[in-house]
Amino acid sequence: MISLWQAHLSFAMIIFLVIPSFGLSRVWRIALLLTLLASSFIPLDGISLAAYLRSHMDDLAITSLVFMGWGCLCRLGVLPPAQRDQTGVLILFAVMALVLYPATLGLSDLDPYRRGFSPRPLLFVVALLTLGLFYLRNYLAIVLLTSATLAFLAGIKPSHNYWDYLIDPLLGLYCGLTLLVVGTRWTYRRFITLRGPIPNESV
Repeated sequence: MISLWQAHLSFAMIIFLVIPSFGLSRVWRIALLLTLLASSFIPLDGISLAAYLRSHMDDLAITSLVFMGWGCLCRLGVLPPAQRDQTGVLILFAVMALVLYPATLGLSDLDPYRRGFSPRPLLFVVALLTLGLFYLRNYLAIVLLTSATLAFLAGIKPSHNYWDYLIDPLLGLYCGLTLLVVGTRWTYRRFITLRGPIPNESV
């Protein structure tokens, strides 16, 4: 049952975050989000739109749901955007994706995914990481990791692997591509700053 509701929430939040706001007020943006949630129940070939989307990308990690929930709240004006916290989150989960997915694709002899079935060492590493993030005051990352850990301990997903609560391919791809875009923009601005204004050539 939790997977079905997760699919409906994922469907609504993904579309809400992708489409432009069209300058709508907060009330209309809330109405738009609720409309998207309701439309996720529309049947398509005998299954709902949310279930259809889930059949292509499987269940998202708890961190993805919380991250998208944070994004929706920021877009609704309930929470202020936290650029520093967001950058830290992008780096954290991009690194996780680099650790996990090359091995699952057979590009490495290591198999970190298997460690997720008996995750005591992994839980210890995440606990230390959470303490470090608390010192850095990256509260968004703390909420993401804590939510994933508590959800795993409660067993709210069908999977018994801790990695499935921490990260999914969509989150890893989003973080990697966003960091690439941010890095490219920073490099370009840095290049322009170092280059300086081009003097006018006299004719």
